[in-house]
Amino acid sequence: MSTISRWRRDRKLMYILGINSAYHESSACLVQDGRVVVAAEEERFNRVKHGKQARADNPDELPANAIRFCLDSAGITIADLDHVTCAADPDEIAAVRAAGLPSPWNNPDKQELFLNTLPNIPQQFAQEGFGGPFHWVPHHTAHAASAYFASDFPDAATLVVDALGDDAFSTRMYHGRGNQLTNVADIRYPASIGYLWELCSVFLGFGVYDAAKVMGLAAYGDPTRYTAAFDQLAWTTDPGGFDMATDRLKFADILYYPPSADCSGLIEALGLEPRRPEDPLLDVHHDVAAALQVKTNELVLHMARHLHTVTGSTRLCLAGGVALNCVANQVAFEDGPFEELYVQPAAHDGGLSVGSALHVWNAVLGNSRGPQMRHAYWGPSYSEDEIETELSAHPELVFERAADFERDIARLLAEGMVIGLFQGRMELGPRALGNRSIIADPRRREMRDVLNRKVKHREYFRPLAPSVLAEAVPDWFEVAKPTSAGDFMLMAYPARPERYAQMGAVLHVDNTCRIQAVRSDTNPRFHRIIAEFAALTGVPMVLNTSFNDQEPIICSPQDAVNTFLKTEIDYLAIGPYLVRKAPDDSTG
Repeated sequence: MSTISRWRRDRKLMYILGINSAYHESSACLVQDGRVVVAAEEERFNRVKHGKQARADNPDELPANAIRFCLDSAGITIADLDHVTCAADPDEIAAVRAAGLPSPWNNPDKQELFLNTLPNIPQQFAQEGFGGPFHWVPHHTAHAASAYFASDFPDAATLVVDALGDDAFSTRMYHGRGNQLTNVADIRYPASIGYLWELCSVFLGFGVYDAAKVMGLAAYGDPTRYTAAFDQLAWTTDPGGFDMATDRLKFADILYYPPSADCSGLIEALGLEPRRPEDPLLDVHHDVAAALQVKTNELVLHMARHLHTVTGSTRLCLAGGVALNCVANQVAFEDGPFEELYVQPAAHDGGLSVGSALHVWNAVLGNSRGPQMRHAYWGPSYSEDEIETELSAHPELVFERAADFERDIARLLAEGMVIGLFQGRMELGPRALGNRSIIADPRRREMRDVLNRKVKHREYFRPLAPSVLAEAVPDWFEVAKPTSAGDFMLMAYPARPERYAQMGAVLHVDNTCRIQAVRSDTNPRFHRIIAEFAALTGVPMVLNTSFNDQEPIICSPQDAVNTFLKTEIDYLAIGPYLVRKAPDDSTG
């Protein structure tokens, strides 16, 4: 018996590895005795957006780098794992097919290939030495578990909204009590809020994955122009569901590679031709996005109210890709009947690995609940030696250990510098929350255009978020019901009018902000940077956007240096070092 195995036996530790690989947003998570210890998305390691393509022939393409990171972090091997679990349910997919229910598969051969390939996943683990139980966890169950079991709520209404899970449902509602989740209501495909966003994204000239762009665009529009049209496409139903004109919304024809869709139903309803990617964005496009957002708010709020009635709970958990919509989250919570809200930072499919592992620990094994997931910093970190080795390999860089790190960064920000911030453990989820971030002065209105054009190379309408000292949030934003979802950039709040002039770079066109409330106990260094900036300027926030440029968020020191060198970021604050580009001495 290995030393590690003997130590685990003596300490009675249990390790559960959760993975997501069936579709996209591949990830891995390691749970030790009910506690998440590490988790990461594969795209951060392999530098492929979403980890891989979502195809019928590759559900068994495992998040190998993320798995290796999880195991190495704990100092164990695959053979040391007690349980492995994957967020997918082959039986449910097969049952939908056998019953002849509507399915997004427009090619039966591809569905058959997908089902035949899924069993390769447990086989691969067995071949690598895993001898314990393997668990399939249904897609939406894993989503629900990723929110409810990651919260500290003793009970909660739990709403999962995305495009589709395991072929049958687009939305599922649960009542979480103790260590169990009970399904209380469902919405079947093809009615799907997630797919409606994908279809509208293509219609507006973006990619299938570009819901975040459409959400940012919506604030520029007037929803009333197309309210009646969207009322024809989607509507609430009693007692607490929704339905759609599925004969017009041909979701099965949405293709990811290259992005395309049958938009004929939208053309008919809106009286508008689709925008080509190279075409300018016009007011009509803003208005379509705005109407879509308002319709989403309506449907999600309707379901939240129903869940409150059914469960009697005062607490709400949200999960699924639609739970990344900070505007819908804010409406569902602040306009709804719940008193508390929890949304974990990887509400999209990247969080399914977390949910599947927590489901096995809690619901399958019947163990006591672990602690709340209070932060997003579950990824890899790097030593000073590793950082210095990478920096030393680049003669085009000048670096030095900062004398007073936080104060020096605050001073540079106040002088108008743009800084790439690389600190500690990488975030889980699609939001950079201070450890793999680009930060700047939020007061300078021009900074938004500088970042979008010269650093991020993205559209003019994309908002940039503020990271705010948590204790200062009430003085700067109108928050009706505080929630930890605001710690993860998953809520949109109106700024207080008297503060507009001091936060021009982070104020969206509708005067709201998708904030990150920064707490001293979950990210002390980032909190100190913002506090030093506040001491210099009187503004207790910094502009924060993800550290990347048309790529996955950076993971390693090498990624940080590569992105720093190819963009117009002024300084890189990595580990204890402040880095700048060496002056160009060429005379030619």
